[in-house]
This record gives sequence, structure tokens and C-alpha cells, in this order.
Amino acid sequence: MTGLLVLTAVPAEAEAVRAGLIDPTVTVRAIGVGPAVAGATTARLLALAEAAGRPYRAVVSAGIAGGFAGRAPVGGTVLASRSVAADLGAESPEGFIPVDELGMPAELLGGGPTVEADPALLGALRAALPEAVVGAVLTVSTVTGTTESTATLADRHPDAVAEAMEGYAVAIASAQAGIPFAELRTISNPIGPRDRDGWRMREAFAALTQAAQALA
Repeated sequence: MTGLLVLTAVPAEAEAVRAGLIDPTVTVRAIGVGPAVAGATTARLLALAEAAGRPYRAVVSAGIAGGFAGRAPVGGTVLASRSVAADLGAESPEGFIPVDELGMPAELLGGGPTVEADPALLGALRAALPEAVVGAVLTVSTVTGTTESTATLADRHPDAVAEAMEGYAVAIASAQAGIPFAELRTISNPIGPRDRDGWRMREAFAALTQAAQALA
């Protein structure tokens, strides 16, 4: 068995993680943006490692995210208690219906729209990052960009602290392979109307490098 596999969406995130690592056995890969490519690439990496007789001991989805105002500060670090496919389901006149409430057989849902973080892995990260905010991290295919949609999402997920685009997909691939999973994000901007002038990418990348010291 080999060490920890850390997966980011883009190379800049991967470089920020590598800059902070203190454990040389950690492997870092950029796997692409969005749940489709993230899930497919994670599954491929895990399958290749298993076929080579060197499976990874755990997987962490890491990178930059938007944070819910009042729950996760810009420049801060969050750890997912669970990773949620927030837009997987159906619209209705009464509101959004999560996919697990649509009457589909459980085996078709891959475990449902929520994957809990591995308790031992999350516990180790919490101990190493005591200032991190812990809560649900939402995975979306379309980044939230209006006041109304932000409020709706926050109301539907009162424990959510951030949203990104890959965590749930990485979590499902890890669960299918029987490998512990966790998600770590640093906050570059508040979720809501897009205002690039308000983004704090430098602070978020610096926080990601700092948080990477906990990955071992």
C-alpha cells in the first residue's frame, strides 16, 4: 500500500499543495474541473494503483472553494464532514427534490447524494488544523452566482460551509474502491453574485499551502 493521494482540479492548486507538503510519500495530481472528469480520473488512478499492487491508503479532494458568508471566512480553511451532490435531483413547483427522494433503487444512486468523510481521516485533519471550519461541502456543476440561489442553497443545506465542483465525484470513486476519503478546501470568495474584484485568490492559495502541512 502506498501513501495518501491528494487530488485537485487545476495545476495551480496542485502546486500550492506541493509547496506545503512535509510528507514525501504524498502524491498530488490535478485531475480537471467538474464532477464528470474528476470522478472518471479518480477512478482510473485508483484502479491503476490497485492493479499495480500499490493501492493508496486514502484520498483527499483539495483546492479552492467559495464559502457561505457567515459560515466560512475568505482565506479560511474548511474540512468536509460530508461531500454533497447539491444539484443532483429534479426541480418541481415545490422546490428541489434530491435524487434519493425520486424513488430510484438505492443501487442506482452509488450510495446517494451524500458521502460522509472517513471519521479517522477527518479526525486526523481536524487535529492538525484546529482552526478549520467543519461542515458539509457542496459539489455543483454550475457555480452559484446570484443572491437568490445562494439563499436557496444555504437554506436547503444549513450545515454547508462551502461549494466546489469535484469533491462528491472524488468521494464516490473512492467509496467504490473502498478507500477512505476526505475533502479540504480554502476559501477564495463568498458564494453569491460574481465579483472577481472581491476574490482573494492569493490568500486562498497561501492558506492551501499552509493546510497542506497536515496532509500526511
